[in-house]
Amino acid sequence: MMKLYTSPTTPFGRKVRLVSALKGLDDQIEVIRADTNPPGNAELMTQNPLGKIPVLILDDGTRLFDSRVICEYLDRLGPDNSPQLIPTAGDERWKTLTRASLADGIAEAGVLIYYEGLYRNESQRNADWVARQQSKVDAGLDYFEQDPPGKNATPDYADISLAAAVGHLDLRHGGRWRNNRPQLVAWLDRFSTAVPAYALTSPPT
Repeated sequence: MMKLYTSPTTPFGRKVRLVSALKGLDDQIEVIRADTNPPGNAELMTQNPLGKIPVLILDDGTRLFDSRVICEYLDRLGPDNSPQLIPTAGDERWKTLTRASLADGIAEAGVLIYYEGLYRNESQRNADWVARQQSKVDAGLDYFEQDPPGKNATPDYADISLAAAVGHLDLRHGGRWRNNRPQLVAWLDRFSTAVPAYALTSPPT
């Protein structure tokens, strides 16, 4: 059985778990809660020298990271009757990967803002840096508001990446992203209905 090192709150681990569910692979993956902070991260460091999650350990011991690599591996591993989440060639592949990268960038900036508040005393926080990260989040979300996902009958990898990103914004930033973005809010409602795993992977509050 494969092993997935992750955390309930990381949007990148959640993205992998959503892909696993849509590909019908959950019964082949053991989810292991990983600690990314020392000294509890000693085991994780043996799996990924960067000490970052998620990490997928294959049956033969091969280690895959980061989430983008893991998701593409799982998409190709899934049974023939499972939906293809990442096109293998052509313009649609590059469009899907580009939109997924934008969603990942939103998630990354959101995580950095959260960590700035979590790990730095108020006097040490860099307001200008936080504002730059927030501008990335806002610009990315505005892009998707103007060109909403969900045009395919089945959610694709870009849709999954965005759902994980805004889920993290709901968790860590009070859902403020929803203000003045009705297209995205409506899309997420449809996504969560179409993908039961979205509720099942919802992080604890």
